Amino acid sequence: MLESKYDFMILFDVENGNPNGDPDADNMPRIDPETNLGIVTDVCLKRKIRNYVNVAREFKEELKEGYEIYIQSEKPLNAMDVRAYTTNEIAYNEKDLKFKVAPKDEAKALLDIKVRDFMCHNFYDIRTFGAVMTTHVKNNLNAGQVRGPVQLSFARSLDPIFSQNIAITRQAQATQKDLDEKGKGTIGRKHIVPYGLYRAEGYVSASLAQISGFNKTDLNLLWEAITNMFEHDRSAARGKMVLRELIVFKHDSPLGNAPSHKLFDLIKIDKTEEVKKQARPARGYSDYKVEVDEQSVPEGITLERKM
Repeated sequence: MLESKYDFMILFDVENGNPNGDPDADNMPRIDPETNLGIVTDVCLKRKIRNYVNVAREFKEELKEGYEIYIQSEKPLNAMDVRAYTTNEIAYNEKDLKFKVAPKDEAKALLDIKVRDFMCHNFYDIRTFGAVMTTHVKNNLNAGQVRGPVQLSFARSLDPIFSQNIAITRQAQATQKDLDEKGKGTIGRKHIVPYGLYRAEGYVSASLAQISGFNKTDLNLLWEAITNMFEHDRSAARGKMVLRELIVFKHDSPLGNAPSHKLFDLIKIDKTEEVKKQARPARGYSDYKVEVDEQSVPEGITLERKM
């Protein structure tokens, strides 16, 4: 089990792509309207981590058991819930997934714990990010809310982003009628950010890890997933996305040896002097300089730059 608290910072960039579309704004890149800084939600980043673990399971035998992903768009949650019932020999109706015989109060509390432990043991994302398992409630169970030991902040761009709306043409039509009426070219739109460098911060709680069962093997998989989360998430809409830095602060104690914000303040990111002199927007990672004040790292903290 984990014996240390961890804080980490992720630095990634996007080139000619949309890192996180906003459904409330015609899927344009998310921005803070007061500052025009770009935003990527924590949910978006967690999705990419989940997707990597799902892909890695196909190629790594050691991830076959206990590393499934619970939150998936193509699978209903209750289809995975029933496995907790069959494992714990809980009889249920296949039609509505409800108990054939509701458990008595004294037995129900024990079943709640067994179901929760089953879900934490088998699903990596529940063990890592937690879950509110309300789908069990209709079955007179309460697997409860598992608070995940790993949490991420929203990512924000270092500088205001410019959301560019580009016209694209569609050459193929679905039917002959569409071809006759609309012709060969149909105009569409594509939203991109020419360039943006984003920073997100994350936290790993050793105390919450004791509850969900998140361990050192899971932690190493988390670092691997973050490092590779854009490598298997390519699409025409997202353009070129690259992880540039993964900086980890490891505390010597489970309660931590320094406040998280003081550690993150040791990381300074700024445009290079040449870019400032030219007074132009950044158009690549080389237009920035990243400095970590390693001399000021507090006692009891180990700094590691994994990228």
